[in-house]
Amino acid sequence: MSKLPRMVDSGTFVSSSTAETIFLGEKCGELLAAGDVLVLTGDLGAGKTQFTKGIARGMGITADVTSPTFTIEMVYEGSVMPLYHFDLYRLNDSSQLDDIGLFDAMESDGPTVIEWGEQFADDIGDDRVDVFISRLDGADDANATDAATSDLGEGTGDISATSVEPQRKICFVAHNKRGQELIEGLALFLH
Repeated sequence: MSKLPRMVDSGTFVSSSTAETIFLGEKCGELLAAGDVLVLTGDLGAGKTQFTKGIARGMGITADVTSPTFTIEMVYEGSVMPLYHFDLYRLNDSSQLDDIGLFDAMESDGPTVIEWGEQFADDIGDDRVDVFISRLDGADDANATDAATSDLGEGTGDISATSVEPQRKICFVAHNKRGQELIEGLALFLH
């Protein structure tokens, strides 16, 4: 058994398993509204798609969520609103963003999750929340890992972990008031 993701600082959480990463995404998905934009940043295998799976679950979406690396965009229909999921890894020019319908999705009837969008942050604009996901498996991360695991169980419920894996630091950075509201909402869920 593992615990819920641990908030270690304002907008920063530590996940000890894929299940915890998905759970944090699920809580985020419960808070999202049409027009919300999340830009997910992290290395390959960091957990961006797992986090997005949780977002979909939190929105009541039952479809299997996969990274749209080759299709660029996937739309998942929910009972209340759709989730627009983009993977910009294969794009190399900001002029392609309009061609793939990114800006239309950002202004539409559901939230937009963008993997590998950090290189287009200026084009995406400030109406977004950046979500940085990194593996805590290096010496530089020891302090954050120690802080996160010192009293993980206090005030949280149990969820099952499927395997032993590196912890992940998931850091939310708001660029607008709505983003700050999302971070505060997550803190209330997990505090």
